[in-house]
Amino acid sequence: MSAASANASLTTGTAPIPFPIARRTKVVRRCAAELEALHGEPALVYWRGECRKLAEELLSLGCDEAEMRSQVLDFQDEVQAELRRRHEARCLRENAGTA
Repeated sequence: MSAASANASLTTGTAPIPFPIARRTKVVRRCAAELEALHGEPALVYWRGECRKLAEELLSLGCDEAEMRSQVLDFQDEVQAELRRRHEARCLRENAGTA
């Protein structure tokens, strides 16, 4: 949870998230791997489903709508960062093989 989120939860009464979804490395990596393997509509359906599941989990834990959205957006950013890291690593491996 960001410092801003933590401070907001103290002032608004929103329960803090003890382990933010964006920091769930295993889930982030699993989603990135799935998205690498899927393309087009199947990728979109998978991604929307994963984000919906995470949103429902947060709401069931007592997050309000604003905090839930913030957490899901943070998660989406982390998955995108993981996809970039995977792409860069793949390019480095490919370039090392041709050098």
